[in-house]
Amino acid sequence: MMAQSKALLVLENFIGGKFIPCSSYIDSYNPSTGDVYCKVPDSGKEEVEAAVKAAKDAFPIWSSKSPLERSQILTKLAYLIEHDLEAFAQAESKDQGKTITFARTVDIPRAAYNFRFFASSILHHVTECTEMTTMGCVHYTSRAPVGVAGLISPWNLPLYLLTWKIAPAIACGNTVVAKPSEMTSVTAWMMCKLLEKAGVPHGVVNIVFGTGAKAGEALVCHPDVPLISFTGSTLTAQRIMEKSAPHCKRLSLELGGKNPAIIFDDADLSQCIPTTLRSSFANQGEICLCTSRIFVQRGIYSEFLKRFVAEAKKWKTGNPSDPTVDVGALISKEHLEKVRNYVKKAQAEGARVLCGEGVDALDLPPGNQKGYFMLPTVIAEVKDESCCMQEEIFGPVTCVVVFDTEEEVIKRANSVKYGLAATVWSSDVGRVHRVAHRLQSGLVWTNCWLVRDLNLPFGGMKASGIGREGAKDSYEFFTEVKTITIKH
Repeated sequence: MMAQSKALLVLENFIGGKFIPCSSYIDSYNPSTGDVYCKVPDSGKEEVEAAVKAAKDAFPIWSSKSPLERSQILTKLAYLIEHDLEAFAQAESKDQGKTITFARTVDIPRAAYNFRFFASSILHHVTECTEMTTMGCVHYTSRAPVGVAGLISPWNLPLYLLTWKIAPAIACGNTVVAKPSEMTSVTAWMMCKLLEKAGVPHGVVNIVFGTGAKAGEALVCHPDVPLISFTGSTLTAQRIMEKSAPHCKRLSLELGGKNPAIIFDDADLSQCIPTTLRSSFANQGEICLCTSRIFVQRGIYSEFLKRFVAEAKKWKTGNPSDPTVDVGALISKEHLEKVRNYVKKAQAEGARVLCGEGVDALDLPPGNQKGYFMLPTVIAEVKDESCCMQEEIFGPVTCVVVFDTEEEVIKRANSVKYGLAATVWSSDVGRVHRVAHRLQSGLVWTNCWLVRDLNLPFGGMKASGIGREGAKDSYEFFTEVKTITIKH
């Protein structure tokens, strides 16, 4: 299953319960060193065709299993991932550039929990029933799996977001063809080794590695894949919508964000500052829910900025395998350059960079000199129309600006094309309710960040996506509902 070429890890597609070599491969880099360390299959139509066939063949048996049978298998898979947590965490950190601490405490535990959560939730759904006595009729609904689900996941939280799709899809009785990002494929490949041990029948989960342009497009365009779940960029989602339209596919699209934090002058800064640092710079800022626009009320603006910058400078950037490091490497050389360019544009527009990129010295260990690192960067005095305030940067960069009134800040927070997540900081309960209701955002956290109940809907408004994910929402997406009327 694992081949070696000049000490490189060589991955293979997982189709019909078997690892299948590919005719061509893509280089995958270790972001912390800048070196090629892995070869990923460069799959296309042929590989996707084989995977879809395997999934179609497996569908009748898997879909006929009871929810309890599927639940037991998902629970076993969760246990197996947890059993190998350290190996998965080491691989995720090396492959993605994230810190080993973040991989150990967030990515891999959540990947296992995704399977455990949907293993439980699938047992508790109920269908609807109504009685029409005047007509002598009873109506009820039934739900059935759709078929082969196409799942496309991103590079920022590789196994975490891949399992967030696979778990509900197979819990509902679908079979899947999944395509992880070609930049972060290793943990998906490792998970494939556990499927048979967990009792997942051959063909239920198929993983095809490769680029979006080849493998992703082949999956989206396949006539035997009736639904696509995608997490990634808005631009790619637009192409998916175009390519899916002729087939009338069902789509779930979880896209980017330009998330505001609104900090009123009665906020508890002892809680607000450490949480807002985390919401700005966790996972190198490479989380769709990260805060990148911080609106601070004028009365506390100077104090907030002084304390926030001082604390940001304490965040340690370096080798991701060092457990004392807070900020690892960005995903690629190209992405690092893109993020740096945003900082340069802000400076050219007259904004002030208070710490980080171009201001403070980046001190890296000898082995990481060629890695894709960037210090946490705080920019002030940015105009609302600046690209740094309008576009998703997806790196360790956040902009801090001043506001005066509640009415003003709501309008400014809503003045972007995105609407994924927002945070509001205030000790006034009435105010947090008022502001939360008026923000154009799929999620609003008040006096906290990233506190999630997976039962509840997850997703964005506007250019941040279509559809929602969660216990009920994912169940509805991955099943077809039928209304049946019985006259007696």
